[in-house]
Amino acid sequence: MMKYSSVVLAAVCSGLLSFSLLAVAIGTDYWYIIDVNKPNHTGPDELSSHSGLWRIYEGANRSAVIPSFTANMSSLSEVERHLLGLHKVVVILLPLSLVLLVLGWILGLVSSLACSPKLLAGSATYFLICSLFTLSGVSVYIKYSNHAMDAFQQIVSPENLAYVDVSFGWSLTMAWLSYSLEVATGLLLMLAATITQMKGRYDSGVAIAML
Repeated sequence: MMKYSSVVLAAVCSGLLSFSLLAVAIGTDYWYIIDVNKPNHTGPDELSSHSGLWRIYEGANRSAVIPSFTANMSSLSEVERHLLGLHKVVVILLPLSLVLLVLGWILGLVSSLACSPKLLAGSATYFLICSLFTLSGVSVYIKYSNHAMDAFQQIVSPENLAYVDVSFGWSLTMAWLSYSLEVATGLLLMLAATITQMKGRYDSGVAIAML
């Protein structure tokens, strides 16, 4: 049988790492990268851009805040309103998931110290629910980015699009890794609950046999 302490330690480390990765993802600006390599252009970097959840950086010196909550909706097109709506969902879900992870890590630590199968199972379920928030936020961001690219393709000529290379950045990768570790943490806590429950049954069996 696996050692309870080893499983709990792995769950604690996994939960802490998932929080750290998600915090890095939310705080960095490499979710979406647009590289423009147009021939005979003297400053290709000025055409390229990268963006995070909060800001868009164009070239070396220009940046702008994404006005998800401050934009005048009445002056925007239906496509722009739809994009901002998707972006609002992302910037609500992912920070919320980060806060829930803190509470989940504390709950998991307390339940592991108490060695309670019910508390451990509850903590495991909590982490799995947290992972759904992260997964939903990342999925909506991908949908938002794809819609934004579709809108971009409609206003840019095919000739110019040939020089544009779009890709998701390492910030999004951090968020995916965080989601994976949240699931792993939940499964490890569930395993710890099973180990504790089996140990309790074994101890009870030994006590009965000694009577």
